[in-house]
Amino acid sequence: MILSVHDYMQSLRGKRCAVIGAGVSNLPLIGLLLDAGNAVTVCDKQPYEKLSESVRALSERGVQWKLGEQYLENVDADVIFRTPGLHPMHLRAYANKGCQITSEMELFFRFCPCRTIAITGSDGKTTTSTVIAELLRAQGYTVHLGGNIGHPLLAEADDMKPEDFAVLELSSFQLHSMECVPDVALVTNLSPNHLDVHPDMADYVDAKTNIFRRQGSAAKTVFNAKDGYTPELLPLAKAQVKFFSRGDTVENGACSHDGIIYLVHNGQREELMRTDEIRIPGEHNVENFLAAFAAVDGLVDKETMRSVARSFSGVAHRIEFLRELRGVRYYNDSIASSPTRTIAGLRSFAEKPILIAGGYDKHIPFDELGFEINARVKALCLNGATAQKIYEAVTKASNYCAQNLPIYMDENFDASVARAASIAEHGDVVLMSPACAAFDQFKNFEKRGDHFRELILGME
Repeated sequence: MILSVHDYMQSLRGKRCAVIGAGVSNLPLIGLLLDAGNAVTVCDKQPYEKLSESVRALSERGVQWKLGEQYLENVDADVIFRTPGLHPMHLRAYANKGCQITSEMELFFRFCPCRTIAITGSDGKTTTSTVIAELLRAQGYTVHLGGNIGHPLLAEADDMKPEDFAVLELSSFQLHSMECVPDVALVTNLSPNHLDVHPDMADYVDAKTNIFRRQGSAAKTVFNAKDGYTPELLPLAKAQVKFFSRGDTVENGACSHDGIIYLVHNGQREELMRTDEIRIPGEHNVENFLAAFAAVDGLVDKETMRSVARSFSGVAHRIEFLRELRGVRYYNDSIASSPTRTIAGLRSFAEKPILIAGGYDKHIPFDELGFEINARVKALCLNGATAQKIYEAVTKASNYCAQNLPIYMDENFDASVARAASIAEHGDVVLMSPACAAFDQFKNFEKRGDHFRELILGME
């Protein structure tokens, strides 16, 4: 019986292994395969010269390469390790021929010896996952934070203890073919996202349900009571169900009402703290804490909950305050790669910010965002592949007034940042919250946020 990651890697000896994706997240997996003496082919769309130096160095360890536009064609392997960003349908032909298809995260769930809390959703995953990890650490537990956040955990699984916690942010891509059974599953919300990869919204929602649909009655599932998809998901849940809700009470879980956060057990509310005691701004962050509180209720005491909420300063690229220059405050919200995330960001400010938006086209509608921009934005600076689509959504909205909302269409990201800085006046807020992925101009949202930070901190 294979009981550990080490045993599994040894069991592959003599088999042909292919790893799809040469990103940093797959480096530990490739290392494990090589350490066990396995033959490894790395497949990636990028040409060799564009791979990072650390990846190219794998050639010295005997890695074979299949690179370029045809990287998924004629892959000669018995086992394929799928990168999370690749939809399983692209590997269906290999599965039909008997090739084993798996992934780093699927293997982690298979061999993880400790308790697991898994978080998914369209918005708020990273902040909620980080808050849960902080709450558990503050209570004294050993916590391993990973998945779609932090670093890959597979290489560390054999050293984890049963009393530890693994807190895992999981994307729809990771979940699509997974059969995970976390001790606690949490769905923050569902809204159109990644429709450039998923064939339709139904496929996206179905992938998300894999986080909880195999749980048993001893596990816990946490849902957003106010999310429109929750009634559709509830019949699939077999675990104990808890809810979180901002503005409405719940039967079990966590809720807020009139500025007070409550823990709720069998309909009985117990006051925990005021919402304005949460250090990071925004109503969406109140929801993130409510979700986290519902997930760890019974594991973390109330004083620890209060302490973490009052001290947690947030995660980089999530309405991250950068600086105040000549009375103008600059915020980095690069994580906002969907319209709902940008809407949440806009609702975090009492002022109407100057908004920098636009980016890679994920084929998501911008209609609701257009209305919100008209209602909540002082000036709009657009760039990237979706600039025209966002412009049309804004100008076609029922509340559009050209005199109230100047719109600037700039050549690229840097030009939009310069534009926003040039029109900002004392007392203004400049918010970079793109509502789109970064791939048209940057490798990922982190690179976009880091570049924005450099531009802003470099201004004089």
